[in-house]
Amino acid sequence: MCGITGIIDYNSSEDYTSTIDRMLGSIRHRGPDSFGIYTDRTANLASTRLSIIDLNTGDQPIHNEDKSVWVVLNGEIYNYPELRSELQAKGHTFYTSSDTEVLVHLYEEHGHDFLNTLNGQYVFAIWDHNKKSLLLGRDRVGIHPLFYHYNGHRLVFGSEIKAIFMDSRIERRLNLKSLSDIFTCWTPMTPDTAFEGIKQLPPAHYAVLTKQGLKLNRYWDLSFNNEFQSEKRLNESIEELYALLLDATRIRLRADVPVGAYLSGGLDSTLITSLVKKNFNNELKTFSVSFSNERFDEAKFQETAVKSIGTDHRSIKCYDRDIGAVFPDVIWHAEVPLLRTGPAPLFMLSRLVRENNFKVVLTGEGADEFFAGYNIFKEDSIRRFWAKSPESEIRPMLLKKLYPYIFKDNGKIEAFQKAFFKKNLKDTGNPVYSHLLRWTNTSAIKAFFSDDLKGQMEGLDSFISSYSAGLSEDFRSWAPLSRAQYIEANIFLPNYLLSSQGDRMTMGNSIEGRFPFLDHRVIEFAAGISPRFRLNGLTEKFILKSAARNIISKELADRPKQPYRAPIATCFMGKSSPEYARELLSERMIIEKGYFDPKKVSALVSKCEKGQGKILSERENMALVGILSTQLLDNMFLKEFPSRKINVPENIRVFRQDI
Repeated sequence: MCGITGIIDYNSSEDYTSTIDRMLGSIRHRGPDSFGIYTDRTANLASTRLSIIDLNTGDQPIHNEDKSVWVVLNGEIYNYPELRSELQAKGHTFYTSSDTEVLVHLYEEHGHDFLNTLNGQYVFAIWDHNKKSLLLGRDRVGIHPLFYHYNGHRLVFGSEIKAIFMDSRIERRLNLKSLSDIFTCWTPMTPDTAFEGIKQLPPAHYAVLTKQGLKLNRYWDLSFNNEFQSEKRLNESIEELYALLLDATRIRLRADVPVGAYLSGGLDSTLITSLVKKNFNNELKTFSVSFSNERFDEAKFQETAVKSIGTDHRSIKCYDRDIGAVFPDVIWHAEVPLLRTGPAPLFMLSRLVRENNFKVVLTGEGADEFFAGYNIFKEDSIRRFWAKSPESEIRPMLLKKLYPYIFKDNGKIEAFQKAFFKKNLKDTGNPVYSHLLRWTNTSAIKAFFSDDLKGQMEGLDSFISSYSAGLSEDFRSWAPLSRAQYIEANIFLPNYLLSSQGDRMTMGNSIEGRFPFLDHRVIEFAAGISPRFRLNGLTEKFILKSAARNIISKELADRPKQPYRAPIATCFMGKSSPEYARELLSERMIIEKGYFDPKKVSALVSKCEKGQGKILSERENMALVGILSTQLLDNMFLKEFPSRKINVPENIRVFRQDI
């Protein structure tokens, strides 16, 4: 794992040394072990390295035999030993033992057409000195981010946006369209970011930069086209899934440093941990976070898992005040407004891992998206069933099984919730039917925006129309479950779960997360089986649970999914409320920044203070953290950038060519 950054300028041979140094300094947390730069008259590539594979000779940038091709990589190429053997058989010579070096030789052998041979999580930049061209690539599902600013002749890129902003010529402004999208679906829509003029390379894409321009190309896409052509027997499919997961886990243990694992007590992390413990590492160390607030705590399940598997376990307890205390760090690393505080405990968890001298952890992300673990998939199924008989009093009661904490024994509450879930009930032909309720509910918090801002934003209908227009021709032919899964994997997975809650929180403490469920072979397997093997009635992850029962205790394998959530309002309001929250939510600061309506925000804050953060609705909680995180982002990246001290590395290795 590393951080990469660089500048390609076709119109100038300007010396970018001091800018590149500061860019490296801004992301040194991503790789504090070594630093390297390649520079010529056009290109500047730089890397901060977290040494995991080939500790002695793997420092970047790395070159080919005649030093005409150079690469910097953030991530891991897990099948590099196999690729290396194939390349050596074709005459390529290697001077390191690292996974990074296979990229320059694959480029020599295949040009741009090698990304489908990679099994890994990565973003990379390859500079061809002879052709004066740059190749950028990103893994299939977007585990690692890559951002860029391009003005027609000059490209500035980086693993994090703060690196790009170290170039003082690049203007810093919030992207109001993205702000609207965040307050609709929790995240900016690819390729946009929270900032004007800053784009991200989409997952499963590569980009080629030449003097003639920048061109993006897709090299892979998630497809459910063949799902009804692979109606294997369940037992046969279970065996195939087990073999795939075992191999996906095996290759993600390739490292020259110890590898630990997150153990949340849920099915996914418990299964991965068990595979490691039983097959590869009998002395596995595991890590978890628990909550002082019982509504969010899973400690008892973690204890059951630890006892059952027998790992050497470390845990940290998260109090509401802890979330409030680390939230500015979370926003600094996330670089985007948030509607949830969930990333904060995970930031604390990765710090625990680092304090225990680990650099790598396996986690269970991806199973919910590709094996249908989320309630949104079951909710879609229930609503479609209800829509066939809209006046039924019995069918909507199935929603009680999903949300028992919402459908309480209160006639008025039950009637209200039923009316809520009935919105757009019969609009089953809408391509994004599965997500209509979530987006409608979330977008209601845009009422807190200032009148000026609301006048510049598109409505929900425009957002839905724009997103639907970009869906493939085959999309409508897929089963409803497959369509819902595609949307979740296309929007929420890369832009929130793997970014704000994943890469940015682990790398904030120099930790690499690895994800066996996101091996492309596992993903393609899940997309190729019948939908009923993923969601069987209201049993989520049906085939995964079936496979897990042979490996972990039935109690954990059949445990109902508990969504990962964290406290919100009580973290920022009450007796121990942080000073920055009071300041940024004050009427003066709301007016000064201009994003939100000061009267509405004051009313929300007043309600929150009176109840010490305990009486807000789910929607009001989202509004509170969304407003506060936007105010923080503005402060850190617009008003006071850089708001943190930038420590430029002293021991940077520099390779100069044609200077």
